[in-house]
Amino acid sequence: MSLLTREELGEMFQRFERSAVRMEAQQTYNMPAERAEVRMFLAGADKPSDFNADWHRTVRRNAEAGKRMQRLKAVRRPFTDYTRFLFEWVIAGNVAAGEDYRILDLTERGSDFPEQDFWIFDESTVVLLNFNLDGTLRDRVRVDPADVPEYLRRRDEALKESVHFNEYRVRWAADG
Repeated sequence: MSLLTREELGEMFQRFERSAVRMEAQQTYNMPAERAEVRMFLAGADKPSDFNADWHRTVRRNAEAGKRMQRLKAVRRPFTDYTRFLFEWVIAGNVAAGEDYRILDLTERGSDFPEQDFWIFDESTVVLLNFNLDGTLRDRVRVDPADVPEYLRRRDEALKESVHFNEYRVRWAADG
């Protein structure tokens, strides 16, 4: 395992050839780049018209090149403020840009699903995203190649149990 900088992880989004898959297991993130937007959301402000534009450009560029970007977000009800922020401000724009965003609802499942965030690039490179209890990112760690199959298994399990965000949003709205 080796630590990665933010820049090194960012380069992976330029270099991957086929797929980039993110597993989001935390219920709350506390990322410096998002703090102002989360505060705005919680205060009832309108979403800025250019919100998340850089990420949307990255997703579109990769989609146009035939590369797949996918995200699996684990949620538990009742939703945290951060999950509500994602649902109301973030995910629909990511989907519109071309990201396949899926929801894995763990509310009825208990606690047997690993709470580890990671990216998988081209099914050959895994980067763990380790978070502190307050939701801040502690570090990014490239996984030893021998351990990649375990993360592919976790991804496959999550994919089997997840639904596309648009389908989940219809269910979620129906549940009130």
